[in-house]
Amino acid sequence: MAKQVSDLIVERLIEWGVDTIFGLPGDGVDGFFEALRTHQDKLRFIQVRHEEAAALAAVGYAKYTGRIGVCCATSGPGGIHLLNGLYDAKCDSQTVLAITGHTFHDLIGTDYQQDVDLDKLFMDVSEFNERIMGPAHAINVVDMAIRTAYGRRGVAHICIPKDVQEWEVSDKHRSGANVAHHSGDWSEPSSARPSAALLQQAADIINHGSRVTILAGRGALGARGEIGQLAASVGGPVVKALLGKGVLPDLSPYTTGGIGLLGTSPSVDAMEECDTLIMIGTSFPYLEFLPKPGQAKCVQIELDPTRIGLRHQVDVGLVGDSKTILQALLPLLKQKDSKFLKKAQDRMKDWNQLMEERGTRKDMPMKPQVVTHTLNKLLNDNAIVSSDSGTIATWTARYIQMRGDMQFSLSGSLATMANGLPYSIGASVAYPGRQVVCVVGDGGLTMLMGEIVTLVKYKLNVCVVVVKNNVLGQIKWEQMILDGNPEFGVELEPIDFAKVAEACGARGFTIERPEQAEQVLREALAHNGPTVVQAIVDPNEPPMPGKATTQQALHLAKALLSGQKDAVKIIKTIASNMIREVV
Repeated sequence: MAKQVSDLIVERLIEWGVDTIFGLPGDGVDGFFEALRTHQDKLRFIQVRHEEAAALAAVGYAKYTGRIGVCCATSGPGGIHLLNGLYDAKCDSQTVLAITGHTFHDLIGTDYQQDVDLDKLFMDVSEFNERIMGPAHAINVVDMAIRTAYGRRGVAHICIPKDVQEWEVSDKHRSGANVAHHSGDWSEPSSARPSAALLQQAADIINHGSRVTILAGRGALGARGEIGQLAASVGGPVVKALLGKGVLPDLSPYTTGGIGLLGTSPSVDAMEECDTLIMIGTSFPYLEFLPKPGQAKCVQIELDPTRIGLRHQVDVGLVGDSKTILQALLPLLKQKDSKFLKKAQDRMKDWNQLMEERGTRKDMPMKPQVVTHTLNKLLNDNAIVSSDSGTIATWTARYIQMRGDMQFSLSGSLATMANGLPYSIGASVAYPGRQVVCVVGDGGLTMLMGEIVTLVKYKLNVCVVVVKNNVLGQIKWEQMILDGNPEFGVELEPIDFAKVAEACGARGFTIERPEQAEQVLREALAHNGPTVVQAIVDPNEPPMPGKATTQQALHLAKALLSGQKDAVKIIKTIASNMIREVV
């Protein structure tokens, strides 16, 4: 059988090192799927139950491996379903390639079935967006798509009309300008670094500061050793944006943990008191948690020059890879005393004691902190943990402690619900021998609950921990604390997730009391195959910020006085938490 356009595309993906593609078949990609079938010994296809999950799994694969994640969908509705996951990749600067079908090339634009102009639809989400026009065009487009996705750290989209996928490979219609074999499958990140003069300017600012705080994000994950050396040299704490949770172990003496509404009180203190801020590989969006304008000098290290000065006024911007720049910068820094760091460490002792106390409570209904605190003790030192969006992101951020070679991620800037389970699919496919855990709320899991079957189909050892409170918890507390309104539209009809898991072919477990947590989680983690653990928790436990503001307290009081359901229980819960902080 003669080679077709789809064969060219699949073979070029393989030459680029692609070994996995997530997706769902459809008649708009029949030719492409035939090429996947005939090349399945080199390129593995993972069938999901919803195209959104395919895109999110590709994002998780990219985040945990550093390689390009690839997803595919049919024309029309299939391609549309990819978009949310692809926007997650865009917002978190992840390298993802989406391949979609289209209708017959000579019926495009004539209202034929599933005739959605995906080229136009994907314009905003993608850094590269092109329709393949024929055999001589295919390799050029694949190469440019992958090269652009890596180079610009974003989404590339290739659209292939249905009949073009099955055209025989021929040079009959190749233009004279399109020289065969001119395009190469090679791409490496830039090794450039700032000039010596600019590095010295940055060092002078840091050396002059007396209270230095480091804010590290996802872009610093590959520079763990250098970040530790930097903190020791400047005598200042490392505050971690949530996507940079793995930059340092959470029990490192150099870190105060997270920042923002999900972060720690010592991190807020470090930002409020510093006179010098070093931002490394982060575009942490919440400006109100950064030093006030004019308070601190700032040095920013960032791979993307358009993000220099995006969140905070910058005195010196250093463009390039974090590890490379830090290796050049560290020899220029003078050793400072550790008074500022010591103050942060003392505060972290108090914070960790408070977290320990809250995570071991025996109250009923069970507190959500108990679930993630207990889970943390049972995780392997190379576990991969994915969190969904919602209150569970707070419980995971505060209680899952990074150590060893652990990896962690969630949907950062997009903060979409339903990312946790597909991320874990991507992680488990990439690392079949590692412990993979998904921490998700009942709202987020329900959105893509069908992917439990994907875990079963491919025998993925993923433990899904569902923190179940029968409410969209994050929205509930935002309505109350941020807006001063009683909750509305957030109650969820209860689902027995353990029974759902069993119906799908996975093991289902239930935790209702704190004393059950360790035994049940231990059994679920030890099971050879996918498991779902539903932990039934108190819906009235608020994910309070590390430092609550007066305005937030006033908004909460207003909501409680305006007819908020269970107001008395909420007041008792908050009062109990405040007493524990004081005591």
